[in-house]
Amino acid sequence: FGSSSRPRISLQPAIFDPLPNARTRRTAMAVTKEEDVQMMLVCKTHLGTRNCDYRMKRYVFRRTVDGIHIIHLGKTWEKIMVAARVIAAIENPADIIVASQRPYGSRAVLKFS
Repeated sequence: FGSSSRPRISLQPAIFDPLPNARTRRTAMAVTKEEDVQMMLVCKTHLGTRNCDYRMKRYVFRRTVDGIHIIHLGKTWEKIMVAARVIAAIENPADIIVASQRPYGSRAVLKFS
């Protein structure tokens, strides 16, 4: 065994990573998600209303003692990312129309336009 000139062969299987930066991207995406969720918490976007439509039940995290529905911010973030991908995929930005039925959405519409 002593000093041999033969190269050592590892018996452990080689790890093939088809996307070497995928892990880094996932970590960066997780950090971004946490930062965005923290900002949504500060803005109190997780606070819903007392009324909950049957279509919204899957996005409700829980209900407070007062009857206020708490929105699941992880699912909200995922839907925002889907919307961002759709908007980014549109070739001509002039084709994008943003509308808000609610009065408190008008500020966001003005900022987007």
